[in-house]
Amino acid sequence: MLKRTLFFGNKCSLTTKNEQLVIQTSEIKVTVPIEDIGFVVLEHLESYISLPTLSKLATNNVAVIFCDAKHMPQSMLLNLESHHIQQELFKNQLNASEPLKKQLWQQIIKTKIKNQSELLMIQGKQNTPLNYYASNVLSGDSDNREGVAAAYYWKHLFDFDFKRTRYGDYPNLFLNYGYIILRAAVARALSGSGLLATLGIHHHNKYNAFCLADDIMEPYRPLVDAKVIEIIKNFDEQDLITPIKAELLKVLTQTVYFGDKKSPLMVALTTTTSSLQHCFMGKTRKIVYPTLWN
Repeated sequence: MLKRTLFFGNKCSLTTKNEQLVIQTSEIKVTVPIEDIGFVVLEHLESYISLPTLSKLATNNVAVIFCDAKHMPQSMLLNLESHHIQQELFKNQLNASEPLKKQLWQQIIKTKIKNQSELLMIQGKQNTPLNYYASNVLSGDSDNREGVAAAYYWKHLFDFDFKRTRYGDYPNLFLNYGYIILRAAVARALSGSGLLATLGIHHHNKYNAFCLADDIMEPYRPLVDAKVIEIIKNFDEQDLITPIKAELLKVLTQTVYFGDKKSPLMVALTTTTSSLQHCFMGKTRKIVYPTLWN
């Protein structure tokens, strides 16, 4: 079932009663079944959420995202006991061999570059170099085809001079917001598959609590890029206003494809993370990613 994303940009109070999320503002009081919720984004710093509500949301694997004073997602609540054989799955993940992780990273980067190439093609841009880079990704991406592909991709993606930076202004702030939301969605799916989001395949920053989420999200990033291109075309605005945030949140429900089968992104992420779980268990050596566009 497709889960709902609830965004709270104004002051509100969130409590729980009878398996319902009770939402109260100065104007309204409504309820939403907790089982229907996938994400809660709290932007207003004076919002209230009770501890029983946080516990109930975590039990139902709802990702609760808290924003900072600049209205950017800053932290997240996830359930750490979301799978019935959690300990066994953690053990398999911890014991994954280096050759397996290098092979998985090769798959991830090859798929990412292919998706970047497809987006360039959709935008009517030359994508031949990316097809070449994708076909030459080595185990562990030892010669950094990802970086070479990224340099070409960002130079040609937009119809204006652009430099991709993590903390830059327009349209970097749109991209960054979208990536943070995507990261949260991947972390939620990993948690639901009984995997530890901290322990990455390739990313190993000791200050990063979501290394595995950063690994697995890579091939999905072009979905955010495509949404930002759409926003640039439809909004005459360079600030990250609420309507633009709402558009970026729609990425979570975007349709992707597994062969002839359609799937919303939120569901597709679970398919991907479940396949990764099977890789760590030794059942397969391939991560399942969807086709982003049909």
